[in-house]
Amino acid sequence: MTAPAPSGVLYGLIADATVWPLFFPPSVHVEQLDFDGTRERLRMWAVAGDRISSWVSHRRLDVGQRRVEFRQERPSAPVETMTGLWTVEPLGDGSRVTLEHAFTVVGDAPADAAWTERVTRANSRAQLQRLAWLAERWTRLDDLVMSFEDTVRVNVPAELVFDFLYRAGDWPDDLAGTRPLTVQEDTPGIQVLALDGRSATGGEAVRISFPAAGRLVHKHTRTSGPLAAYTGEWTIEPQPGAGLDVTVRHDVLLNDDAALDQDAARRVCDEVGRAGRRLLEHAVRHASDAVRVL
Repeated sequence: MTAPAPSGVLYGLIADATVWPLFFPPSVHVEQLDFDGTRERLRMWAVAGDRISSWVSHRRLDVGQRRVEFRQERPSAPVETMTGLWTVEPLGDGSRVTLEHAFTVVGDAPADAAWTERVTRANSRAQLQRLAWLAERWTRLDDLVMSFEDTVRVNVPAELVFDFLYRAGDWPDDLAGTRPLTVQEDTPGIQVLALDGRSATGGEAVRISFPAAGRLVHKHTRTSGPLAAYTGEWTIEPQPGAGLDVTVRHDVLLNDDAALDQDAARRVCDEVGRAGRRLLEHAVRHASDAVRVL
């Protein structure tokens, strides 16, 4: 893939995997486990065909050569091994980006090999296409990305707040615009939500929960209108003495029209923020009511 951006810019987007969920369509969530400046371990979740796959990846970053080598430590079945390489080379006023993969599947099953190749090619194309899109807009990425959050301090048990947020299928009727139509959880802690699709946040979302840490992250995988991408996170943090801080964070990537139209950008951010605050209020009320009953 060739792109009209300096190699350093493209390398930076590839090297910082924590931004992939917002920038790359297949990526759902990335947790950095270790990093010494050159070598890195990541826990990654991504859309793989009709499923959500998760694995631990080792990466070696070479900023001088603009290369990122990677190897999956714990692949998701049917993959047995997966290695690869990102390379960014200067090319005139732009750059050439190459993404390579090599893999094996358990038992060398032909059907599994075909599925893995098909998904790997599809996800690679999606990543490279979005990278080219970002490269065309690299001088104004700051105008396309918006992040904002809301926090409340409450005196309720953290597990009650988390329980409400986690059980999206049980949200009350007055959250009809936010409540999912269905919740599918084939793997504990990984939920696929079907939404009504009438808002800019789209018709589907994937959520990853971390109960022990009081965190729940989400990515809307089918956005529409002014949103090119939307991710978010709920965090529940006990405070010294007493009380909790419950925070909802939103990260959005705007499309070109929304970025140029400040009113449109403000409207979509207001819509996303308002939905988050309503859910936040209901979570706190649910926890408070449960405490009174107890």
